[in-house]
Amino acid sequence: MTQSPTGYLWRRMTLLPIAPWRGYRVIPSATDKMTIPRLLRSFSSNAHSNAQKFLTGILYFMLISASLTGGQRLTQAESARPSKESHVSNTLPLTSFYDAPHPLPMGKPGELIRSEPGNQYSIPYELSALRILYHSRTSHGEDVAVSGVVLIPDGKPPAGGWPVLAWAHEFRSLARQCAPTLMRNLGVGPLLAMYANLGYVVVATDYAGLGSDSGKPVEDMESNALDVIYSVAAAREAVKEIGAKWIAVGAFQGALASIGVAENEMRDPGYRGSIATSGLADAHSRYQRLGEDSSSARMMLVLASTLKTLYPEFQLSDMLTDAALPAYKRTEESCGAAVDLGFNTEMIKPGWENGHYVKDFFIRNSPGQKMANGSLLVISGELDKVVSPDMTTKTVDRMCKKGDRVLFLKYPNLEASGVMGASAADQISWIKARFAGDTAPSNCH
Repeated sequence: MTQSPTGYLWRRMTLLPIAPWRGYRVIPSATDKMTIPRLLRSFSSNAHSNAQKFLTGILYFMLISASLTGGQRLTQAESARPSKESHVSNTLPLTSFYDAPHPLPMGKPGELIRSEPGNQYSIPYELSALRILYHSRTSHGEDVAVSGVVLIPDGKPPAGGWPVLAWAHEFRSLARQCAPTLMRNLGVGPLLAMYANLGYVVVATDYAGLGSDSGKPVEDMESNALDVIYSVAAAREAVKEIGAKWIAVGAFQGALASIGVAENEMRDPGYRGSIATSGLADAHSRYQRLGEDSSSARMMLVLASTLKTLYPEFQLSDMLTDAALPAYKRTEESCGAAVDLGFNTEMIKPGWENGHYVKDFFIRNSPGQKMANGSLLVISGELDKVVSPDMTTKTVDRMCKKGDRVLFLKYPNLEASGVMGASAADQISWIKARFAGDTAPSNCH
């Protein structure tokens, strides 16, 4: 199912003077004859200004991808630099906006609690930002308040309203103040600005417990997907110009949430599909790899906290040694990968993966257990060190056997971070085709 990266537009954009892509060997994409022609036709009908917005958006995407390196994500690095000056310039205060009423008055999933302008974000001047606080649901059906941000394009919305891209962020940390909406650049601001500059409203939710005071956050496909789904309904209530059509997009751990949206039991006729970039694998394989890699072992602490939140009967001592407990506590209080937790793989107990609650978690966090409600675009870098292409291939094969319509693209000679930029043209082509109502391509066997 391997496909080569990038198409006609990307070959044209390699002429831009961006240093990280000099000498990049480009291979024609399987999507060249699928959705790219429609994308080019849209340029001719909307004149030069739209083409300029498109190229500007791609430039944003390229710049953020150039800033991402290996296992050290840009979002983690910026939120965790030790200098006081950096902290002040990159984070925003946790204000009373994020405090939900206690007890929380019951509201429908997706019902808006409040909104306010977000004037402190580092985004292009032509975009508008709006913070939202809305009702979501936990995987146990409990009503919780969740925060997020809506980015709104400049100008008049198209007939039918702005189409929406619902962004599922990677999971950074467990502390409330680590929410993406409390970062001036929203974690991946250039990427989200690219989408908005192309004429899409971007709805970027925090997950429950990040930002809002709705309990401990969890890295859980089903729970995070519910927040993404209900954020779209809340955004429509806050911004009347938003239309019915929407697509979920996620990277790294957010890729699982994006697929979780597709596999949810919702039947929203406006939902058009999901994009999953760099991170789509069953939970057992993914966490086994993380538990063996000292540079990524900190995510095992996030897993332990998630298990304890989802299953209160779960005992930390079944997974972690006593020496890990101080690091576990620091994980719940700090942001970013640069914080030294004093944790290593030797603090993980042998056989931790055989516990009842762990196995149950693995099942619920493995894509392909249910048939997807929309088309899927899955993207992988062949040099991804955390989620290898083989792991992603197994997951995609399982989804194909369920009857899902999946376009799976592998990008040679790229790690997970590099794929973000290299897949720009293919992503945008696929998005435009879904909103246009075209039949989605698939390379399932």
